Amino acid sequence: MKHTALTISSAGIILLVGLAGHFASGAIYSSLEAREMISALSSPALYLGSAIAGSAATTLALMLTLLGLVRRADAEFDVRMYKQIYRIAVMSTVLLGGAVVMLLLMTMPIGEFDDVPENWFPMLFKVLYWIVVVLSAGLVAMVTMLFGTVRSLIAKLTPHDDV
Repeated sequence: MKHTALTISSAGIILLVGLAGHFASGAIYSSLEAREMISALSSPALYLGSAIAGSAATTLALMLTLLGLVRRADAEFDVRMYKQIYRIAVMSTVLLGGAVVMLLLMTMPIGEFDDVPENWFPMLFKVLYWIVVVLSAGLVAMVTMLFGTVRSLIAKLTPHDDV
């Protein structure tokens, strides 16, 4: 249970930082300000989206390897270990899909949209910003879940009690 609390609290901290950043940026009143904010967000978000997609795909592949290791180990593993591996695989898949969607949204030619309503750009900025924040929180949660699983695996396989 303490792994779940650690995962939720670490993701919650990232969401709180995102919320603070949202309030720190203030209200966006014009579409010109929103366009500038979107272009400022696009470049770092493209790098972050690529990193999230790469790490999620790698983690998903590593979960297959970990599953093989757990099956071949001499120790008996309980159902919780398999459920944790499954949860990490699901989280990796969701993050991979979310990162691809974010990358698609970030590559839209925002500056070329002239015939859209004025309130569209501020809404688009908020959506893009929160996609970045939620995916970042998901990545931190996935890494925390992975840490808990690896720690449980090490504790089960090592002869020492100090893990």
